[in-house]
Amino acid sequence: MPDRLSESGRKRRRRPALLTVPVLALAVAAFALYLFQPWKAFTSTTVDEALPVGLPATAGASAVPQSQSQSQSQPSASASSPSGSAAVPFDLARGSFVSGEHDTSGTARLVRLPDGATVLRLENLRTSEGPDVRVYLSAGSAAESRADTLGDGAVELDRLKGNLGNQNYTVPAGTDLSRIRSVVIWCKRFSVTFGAADLAAVPS
Repeated sequence: MPDRLSESGRKRRRRPALLTVPVLALAVAAFALYLFQPWKAFTSTTVDEALPVGLPATAGASAVPQSQSQSQSQPSASASSPSGSAAVPFDLARGSFVSGEHDTSGTARLVRLPDGATVLRLENLRTSEGPDVRVYLSAGSAAESRADTLGDGAVELDRLKGNLGNQNYTVPAGTDLSRIRSVVIWCKRFSVTFGAADLAAVPS
């Protein structure tokens, strides 16, 4: 009789353990899906933003007077004006993307707006979607970034709005643009570069 009771007790102890295994497996699978988000390898998000004429005073140096901003027409995305002209946005620097961990192409432009603010504009961007992908300005070259390093003093602008199309990112006021050498599309979760573009100054 005691042997039967002990055997029955062992069976009862094994049941919770057997139930724990599938629960743990489901938890691990759910975490892996959250971490890697594999479905993004088969999805795309297209963004098509116009080049802004100006930003509110809180985002830039000083706001354009209302009468002046209302009289301005929206310039084309390729418009570039001499640095002495404050009537329309003009390019400070630009460059073309090269691929990192994922095929990436398109153009990066640092654009000064009439109100003194600066935006990074990505045009004809084509890259992959991924988990926690962000846009950075880096003091390193594109070649350095492609080695999966952002270097010191990189400036995070925002999450990547979409892996395709045209989009704008506000550069924080006070950013030392003289230190910036490249734009990097970076997966923050896994510390890898999707693509990067060296920025060359545009003659005024």
